[in-house]
Amino acid sequence: MIRLGTRGSALARTQSEDVARKLGEAGYEIEIREIRTAGDRDQRSRFSEVGAAGIFVREIETALIEDRIDIAVHSYKDLPSMSPEGLVIASIPERLDPADCLVARPESFDAERPVLNLCPGSTVATGSARRRALIEEMRLDVELLPLRGNVPTRLAKLREGPADAIILAAAGLARLDRNPLTSTAVKRDDLHETRLDPRTFVPAPGQGAIAVQCRTDDARLREVLAGIHDEGAALPLRAERRLLGHVQGSCDLPFGAWCELVESGSLALHAALKIDDNLMLVHEIGDEAEKLADRVWDLLSEGARTR
Repeated sequence: MIRLGTRGSALARTQSEDVARKLGEAGYEIEIREIRTAGDRDQRSRFSEVGAAGIFVREIETALIEDRIDIAVHSYKDLPSMSPEGLVIASIPERLDPADCLVARPESFDAERPVLNLCPGSTVATGSARRRALIEEMRLDVELLPLRGNVPTRLAKLREGPADAIILAAAGLARLDRNPLTSTAVKRDDLHETRLDPRTFVPAPGQGAIAVQCRTDDARLREVLAGIHDEGAALPLRAERRLLGHVQGSCDLPFGAWCELVESGSLALHAALKIDDNLMLVHEIGDEAEKLADRVWDLLSEGARTR
């Protein structure tokens, strides 16, 4: 029996059930245990007020360290750049679309707008500093409102108002859509959806990816989890996570990073970082994930010093 720890939201359960199914197909019996995190308990405060780094994972990692669970399944974007001592990311399964998605009420949708398909004066609700910074850079004519809650809750709030639009991770919507137990809760036939280009509306590092964590000294489980690992997804994530480590080691700033494999076999790393009132965008290509991330950080740091 493998005890799997997860948050209790519909999306977290869907991700964990995907991992449990993969392990079940390999012949392992899985018990899913829900663990309530600080981010789940406080649904009112902005992330910056409750300490965004690790608010959705601390209690789950503690359960793993204390041997109350055997593996933990996380949205990779929720994890700080380093695992606690004694824990390791042992597997990264299939990564879905890393992009953000604009979800808008029909009366506010404007297909003619080249950047964010919204009418002038529309309101957009988000709890993400990164999304706020990107919207402020692209559309000075929209108003921003705070927003917390899981995906079904956010969609319900959108329909109720006062916001005209929200922004959600495309991967989260896709995962919920393909789960028959949750798809009715996120049905959105009455809303307009627009995928936002991750090269310009840069997502959170790790967005769309799942991280499966276990104890470092558990050699048997590490071998088991290697069987559901996707190295094609893991390689670009190394660049994103390396860059996240640089930013987290410096200060808490609106930040996005997405790395993709390009036709040449190289990596293209796209990054966005806002310092004071200045949003910097950097796009670089390289062959080694860590060196590429270090170079992008040097460019971001240089830009910050010269502004």
